[in-house]
Formats: sequence, C-alpha cells, structure tokens
Amino acid sequence: MKNNEFFANSLPMIASENVLSPLCREMLITDFHGRYAEGTPGNRYYEGCKFFDLVEEKTMELAKKLFSCRYADVRPTSGTVANMAVLKALIKPGETATVLDTANGAHISFGKYGAAGVRGINLVSFPFSNEEMVIDVDGAVKLIHQVKPKLALCGQSVFLFPTPLKAIAEAAHEVGAYVVYDAAHVLGLIAGKRFQDPLREGADVMNGSTHKTLPGPQGGIILSDNKAETEEQKAFFRKIGFGVFPGVTSSYHLHHVAAKGIAFAEHLEFGEAYADQTIKNAKRLAQALFEQGFKVFGEKLGFTKSHQVLVEIGPGKGKEASKLLEDAGIVTNMNMIPGDVDPLNPSGLRLGTPELTRLGMKDKEMEEVAVFYARALLKKENPKMIRDDVKEFRKDFQELHYCFTEGFRGYDYTQLI
Repeated sequence: MKNNEFFANSLPMIASENVLSPLCREMLITDFHGRYAEGTPGNRYYEGCKFFDLVEEKTMELAKKLFSCRYADVRPTSGTVANMAVLKALIKPGETATVLDTANGAHISFGKYGAAGVRGINLVSFPFSNEEMVIDVDGAVKLIHQVKPKLALCGQSVFLFPTPLKAIAEAAHEVGAYVVYDAAHVLGLIAGKRFQDPLREGADVMNGSTHKTLPGPQGGIILSDNKAETEEQKAFFRKIGFGVFPGVTSSYHLHHVAAKGIAFAEHLEFGEAYADQTIKNAKRLAQALFEQGFKVFGEKLGFTKSHQVLVEIGPGKGKEASKLLEDAGIVTNMNMIPGDVDPLNPSGLRLGTPELTRLGMKDKEMEEVAVFYARALLKKENPKMIRDDVKEFRKDFQELHYCFTEGFRGYDYTQLI
C-alpha cells in the first residue's frame, strides 16, 4: 500500500502521531469492530456484550493502574470527544471558562471554533509567557480571582513545558471552579512518570488521546482521582459518565477499546523507558537544530521537556516549509507561534519525536535528523536528493520497540486475502 511505503521511507515527525504495536493492530480486526455496546458493563441497551464487558472492565482497571487514579472512562472515541463530554458535564452555555489562546498553544477544541464554542461557553484567555512558553502563573491566578470561572481549562497542543498547575488549581478551587487538564499530547509522558502529574497537582479531571505519546489506537480517555464519597462527589462522576453517554457517544468503537487495553498493558511494561527516550530525543533534536542555525523556542529553559520542538521559520513561512520538507521525506506540520494570527499561514513548525523513538532512534540519530532539516530549509538542497538519503537512513529503523512483540516491522502492509 502506497501510504505504508511512504511512511516506511520517511521521517514521521508529526507530534500527534505514532505507530501501533502488532497486538494493538490485532484487536482492530476482531469481531468487536462491528458490535454495539451502549451503556456500561452489566448495564447495556444491547445483548451480546458479555465478553466485551470483560474487555472494558479490564481496560479500565489497567488505565487506573497506569495513572494511579480512582476513575477511568475509556469510552471516548478521541481526545476531542473526551473534552466535549467533560464540557457537557461540568459547564453550561453562557458560563465562563479560562483557557489559553490557540496561538499560544491551546488545542482547537478549547477554542471558540471548537468544542468549547459549540457548547456556548464564555472563554477568557489566560496570559501567556512567550519566554517560558507556559501560562503566566501570576497573571493566571489574578485572572481566576477576577472572573471566577466555572472551569479552568489547562493543557496545550504545543506543549514544550509542564503547566504551572498547582497554583492555578489552588486559585480555581478557591473560587469554586473545577480544573480540567487536556493531556492529549503528553499522556504517555505522564504515564511514564517523565512529565508532570496533573491528578496529584490539582486537576479534577484529566482528558487525553490514546494515540500520541501513549502509542495506542486512535481514541480518548477521561481520568480522575477525585473521591466519590459524598453525594456531591458521586454526582460529579455521574455527570461525567452522562456526558460521555448519551452525551457525545452512542456505541464507542469497541475494537479500539480492546486495543487501548493492550496499549495500557504495554505502557505499564515499557512506558517509563519509552517516555524517557522520547524526551531525550526531543532535547537533542532541539539542540542540534539550534546548532545548525534554526531559531528554536525555549532556549533558556533547555528548549523542551516534552516530545515536541517548536521552530520559528519566518513570517507566514510555516506552510511552505512543511511542504518542502514533505518533498524531502520529512513529515511534520506547520504551526502557529506566539504572535501569529492566521492559522492557515503560520510562522512555525512543530516537530515531534514519539514515532522516531518507537523505531529505535536515539540521541545520535537526532543529530542526523537535524542535518536533513538544515539541508532542506537552510542550504536549499534538492529535495529529491534529500529524500533519497532519508530513505537510505530509514533502512536501519523499520522495527518497533517498547512493545510486547519486538522486531515487528511497523509499516509492512498485511494482506489478508
């Protein structure tokens, strides 16, 4: 298949993508694919769910163990759907939430054109520190006390450094607000104990995607470590469950739930080593790009503490650069940087190391990757020549690591008939 061949011969560096282990893939072609299971285990609107009930219960158990929490809902079909469910549960149209602007790294689902806008929420922007690439904590605390939001929404799509969550959560709880942390990009780093720990730092709810730094199937998850002892606390979880179903899901891709269970089990075994190397690779890539002459964000703080690197290309030049890189065999994405106003003509590139790490690349390879970027964007070499060199470079990196079945070639097409 041409798509498989393309990625097998390229450098896949979109920060929100990853590649599945063979056991996860196997779950996606099981009979669960065509089945329905509205409701919760033991409380279904359809018969024939007794075996899937066991799968969902085990997947929730693994999620709770992986994230050391009391509550896990594995039904959301994406990170955005998880966000939608929580917004439906915890805030009404017209009420106020504090959130980052998309130009400062927030995900579109927390913006006026995304799920938050669909819900009709009044959005007030957190101040942002361009130098530290995080929410301005002093300004955020002051803002929360001023506007007294219903929700304080944290988490980013451009996510270089941990959120100053403890102070934000303390201020939010003082005014009676819930704290929601969108961990979509950094979920695997959190599970691998290499980023921050939002549920211990004050987040009431942590949402995420199960297919980025946590290399499972496309899907979402909702997590919480809040207690469920009082009636008010129990009502909190009932609202979230009702937000998921019937709020924003009907059936919820049962084969993906099964694959999530495999991914959680693999991450319990390999997640710390994988998260550790993913971050090491991002740091080395950022430093190497800087040494090649690129303007890399976060220099004073070591460029990054996550899987991402943010590079400034030039006013409105991000799209052109990403297209040129694709011609050279490097797959990444244009991205807004602080100060940008047009998402279709941004000035930066967002680079990610999760998939390269999954393929066994380490610090040394990141230096070579940086050279490919410099050849394409700074030296303006022929993209076809670079693509041929990238293809040769990739020959030694085709097998998947950090999973139960090592040695599996991640991009080979499996023909069933």
